[in-house]
Amino acid sequence: MINRIDNPNFLNAFLDYSTTILNKSPNSIKEYNYDLAMFLKFIKIHFKMTKKTDFKEIQITDLKMDTIKKIQIDDIHAFLGYLTSTFHSKPATRARKISTIRIFFNYLCQDASSEYKLNQNPTINLKTPKKEKRLPKYLSLEDSKKLLEVAGDEENRNYERDLAITTLFLNCGMRLSELVGINIKDIDFSECKLNVVGKGNKERTIYLNKPCMRAISDYLQVRPKEGIKHDKKHSEKALFLSERRERISNRTVQYIIGKELSKAGLDTNKYSVHKLRHTAATLMYQYGQVDIRALQELLGHESISTTEIYTHVNNDQIKSAVERNPLADL
Repeated sequence: MINRIDNPNFLNAFLDYSTTILNKSPNSIKEYNYDLAMFLKFIKIHFKMTKKTDFKEIQITDLKMDTIKKIQIDDIHAFLGYLTSTFHSKPATRARKISTIRIFFNYLCQDASSEYKLNQNPTINLKTPKKEKRLPKYLSLEDSKKLLEVAGDEENRNYERDLAITTLFLNCGMRLSELVGINIKDIDFSECKLNVVGKGNKERTIYLNKPCMRAISDYLQVRPKEGIKHDKKHSEKALFLSERRERISNRTVQYIIGKELSKAGLDTNKYSVHKLRHTAATLMYQYGQVDIRALQELLGHESISTTEIYTHVNNDQIKSAVERNPLADL
C-alpha cells in the first residue's frame, strides 16, 4: 500500500494523473511511487538538503517545486551512478527507474496544473541503459507434462483447482494477476473462451483448448457453493477460491506452483509462476508454429519486440541447421 502522507503534493498529483488519465494498474502506481520516492530522497542528499544517508530516515514531504526545477540531466545521471555503485543495480532496474522519471517529468512539463508546471524537461536527452539480452527460462515439454501430472495428483485435496490453475498457465500463458482476477462470468463455455484484464486494465480474449475446458469444468463441480465471502475482492464471483472461501491470492497461487515444482523435481530457484508464462509462449512457438503476431495478441504484449524473445532457437535447432548445410556432405 502507498502511504500518500509521506509524499509531497506534486508526487501525489502525478500518481492521481497516472491512475485516472494514463489508466495505470495499482502495481504500476506502486512502482512509480517507490521509484520516485527513492529518486527524491537521493536529490535531497545530492543537493545537500539533509545530512542523513539512510533512505529510510529521509523525509520528502517538505520538498517544493523550486527544488524540482533545479534538477538537471547530470543530477539524474548521478542518481543512476548511485544505484550502480551502492546497490549494484542491473541495467533493467535502472531502465525502469529512468522510464518512471521520464514519465514524471513529461507530466510536469505537459499535463500538470499551473501550480506544478515545469518549463524545461531534464529528461529530453536522457538515454536508457542498454539491457543485457537474456533468453527466458522455461520448462521443457517433458517437464511441463510432469508438472501437470503432479498438479493432478488426487492425494491433494484441492487437486481439481490446482490442476485447472496449472493447466491455464501452461496452455494460455496468462499472467498471475490475470488468472487470480478471473470471474466465472468471464468464461464463455459455448465459445470456449474467456476474457482477462491485463496490464493497463486492457481486456483481451483468450481461447481455451480442450484440456483447459475440461480442467475448469471438473473444478467447477467441486468449487464451494456456500459460505463464500462477500468482500471487496468480490470473492463470490471468482473462479478460483482459497480454502477460506475467498478469491485466491497471488501468494497462494505462487505457493501452489512452488509446491508442484518441488514435487516434480524442478528447481524452484530457477522456475516460478512467471516462467510458466514463458513456457506456454515458447512451446506454442516451437511446437505449434504460431505466428509471432498471434502470439503477441495472446500474451497481451503492447510491443512486438517483447514477444520476439520467444523466437529464440535451442541448441538442437542450431545443431540441426549446421548439419543441413549443403556443404556438410563434402
